Amino acid sequence: MASAFPFSVSLDLARSGPLGPGTPAFASALASAERALAALIGAGLELFSNVEREDDIAAARTLADALRKDTSAIFVLGIGGSSLGGQALKDLALAGKPEILFFDNPDPVTYARALASVELRTTRFLAISKSGGTPETLAQTLIAADALKAAGGGQYLARHFAAITEPRDSPLRRFAAAIGCPVLDHPTGIGGRYSVLTVVGMLPALLLGLDAQALRAGARAVLERARSPESPPALGAAQHWALAQAGELRESVLWCYSDRLKTFGPWWRQLWAESLGKNGKGTTPVAALGPVDQHSQLQLFLDGPGAALFTLVDCATEGQGPVMPAEDANRLGLTYLAGRPLGDLIAAEARATAESLARRGRPVRRITVPRLDERALGALFMQFMVETILMGKLMGVDPFDQPAVEEGKVLARKYLEAQVK
Repeated sequence: MASAFPFSVSLDLARSGPLGPGTPAFASALASAERALAALIGAGLELFSNVEREDDIAAARTLADALRKDTSAIFVLGIGGSSLGGQALKDLALAGKPEILFFDNPDPVTYARALASVELRTTRFLAISKSGGTPETLAQTLIAADALKAAGGGQYLARHFAAITEPRDSPLRRFAAAIGCPVLDHPTGIGGRYSVLTVVGMLPALLLGLDAQALRAGARAVLERARSPESPPALGAAQHWALAQAGELRESVLWCYSDRLKTFGPWWRQLWAESLGKNGKGTTPVAALGPVDQHSQLQLFLDGPGAALFTLVDCATEGQGPVMPAEDANRLGLTYLAGRPLGDLIAAEARATAESLARRGRPVRRITVPRLDERALGALFMQFMVETILMGKLMGVDPFDQPAVEEGKVLARKYLEAQVK
């Protein structure tokens, strides 16, 4: 018997206007989204075929076993899509040994402190760069190698390093070849921000003790459902597109009610911003987290200018967590908390937030995840990747490039070269 779909979706545009489910505007947007989705599935994207593979997971498992052997810590060096997916996976995993540490923002003080705080002889370094030329990642890699040499381990660099990069000549490939460390191939047809379900995410997942096959199984479940009418990715793109067409969408807010999705929001934020912000088009992605952002952003969301679509991800926390002592709660006048698990409070607040937004006429979509595990997280990754690509197709922009970012990269290199001269 097939497993249940990893999450459920409810659309609550919560307005009597012309944009809700069942209205002509929404039906037109959904039809456009489903046509775009059918074309996408028929295009044979490597992003989709990759989740059918098993050989790359086998290679990643062999490397993971080698990296974990006699190891106290593993530094994952990468930035953007080379790191955020792995960090989102770490949020799901239980703490274990060796410690997996992600260094994406190359702050000089943070990195120096990190290198000084570990036993370098038992620390490993995984460098991830699709192009193999990412300056931030290369800088961190070379500094780590130099630190190892200074600590007397220069002759053993091959044991300390591994890399993931495209199978072509690049500075990272040349570094790996020079020291003889293992390298896994980054798929050439999958961009960094879409790479979490490739070896870029699967190797960190295995290092963290997660089930890589289950992650991909969840992704395949979304792709299979995408072949049916009114699939979650098509519905999500239709909501966004209907609002955009009506001029009522300037922001998209993803609000996750679980610490185990804490970095999922920033992962999605890069995906959405870098894929869709082009040619004067796009909407600003905002990542929010549970009750903490009810106390920081909800006032604006409820009473500000509006023009945002809210997606709340609720992890069905009822009945979960430690119980609030009834006697103490009653004595303090907190009868509504007495004897309740902490998860009941979170669930009630998620429901209240959705209803408060809906009452103010804010469009709301709720995604409920009954069991947040590897299969569910893999499904969420694929859901939002497909939805983002669909939105790009509907907007008429290429969701796979990032031309404006290149200017900053060129200028940064120019400034550094000028200083050398």
